[in-house]
Amino acid sequence: MLPHLLALSLAFLLDRLIGDPPSWPHPVKWMGAYIAKLDRLLNQGHAKKRKGLLMMSSLLLIVFTLTSVIVYLAYQQHVAAGILVEAVIISTTLAQKSLHIAGMDVYRPLALADLTEARSKLSYIVGRDTDQLHEGEIVRATVETIAENTSDGITAPLFWAFIGGAPLAMMYRAINTCDSMVGYQNKQYLDFGWASAKMDDIVNWIPARLTGLLMLLNPNRGPHSFRKRAAIVVRDAKMHPSPNSGWGEAAVAALLGVQLGGVNYYKGIISNRAKMGESVIPLQANHIKLTTQIMHRTSWLFMLMLWIGGILLATAASWI
Repeated sequence: MLPHLLALSLAFLLDRLIGDPPSWPHPVKWMGAYIAKLDRLLNQGHAKKRKGLLMMSSLLLIVFTLTSVIVYLAYQQHVAAGILVEAVIISTTLAQKSLHIAGMDVYRPLALADLTEARSKLSYIVGRDTDQLHEGEIVRATVETIAENTSDGITAPLFWAFIGGAPLAMMYRAINTCDSMVGYQNKQYLDFGWASAKMDDIVNWIPARLTGLLMLLNPNRGPHSFRKRAAIVVRDAKMHPSPNSGWGEAAVAALLGVQLGGVNYYKGIISNRAKMGESVIPLQANHIKLTTQIMHRTSWLFMLMLWIGGILLATAASWI
């Protein structure tokens, strides 16, 4: 247990300090290429659900096998080598620094009232139409993205790494990548992406709820008491169309005293999302910075929770 906790901690620090330099090779790029190739080959004709399941299952088998072999061989050389290799692999599944950079890339032009540049930067991280958004809607989209991806991009891979080391962390990232590429509710992917979307819901169920609850422990000077924040999360999280994304978004809305959700447009098609939180404070650029602070604090709290859990498990095992 201790080597894995050390690998987790090192991976967390590597991602926080270095992140994912664009010029570096990255497993997600390879996963994306594999998914795109099988999408072209299999997403046609009959039995699309089975073909989509085959695509996802084959990717998971490859990812799990390769990662397990690499980590095993590294630990066979020396425990320090194993920790280092496992940490580097796990770090590629995390996105704390990337989320921070993405949020600040929108915040900076927005703070200078450059809406055109802010919309452009926002378009890199969201799927909704951004070309007509005013300041409040730009802030809302950015805050929602950071809030949702605090779980998807940080705490969920850490959770699965805690459960099963680098192999499960990489499997989680593979599932998440499948969902992001084919898990859409449209004619092209409704059947082919069904398995990917369902599996993504399953593997995020526990981490999303833990993340939302830990967010509420953030020190905050918002307008709501802790009891009120908790009530907002319990009331609003389930209204999100995703069974998991609402937990982070509702928690951030409660902490900031803002309202998230509402009308979005995707390629000109309207999408009405349930509103979360209460609009005590109008959305403004500074809420992007506050959301990144919540993300960082929640990530550290999650790491602390994993260490406490690991120590308790090791202690219990020593008594058996």
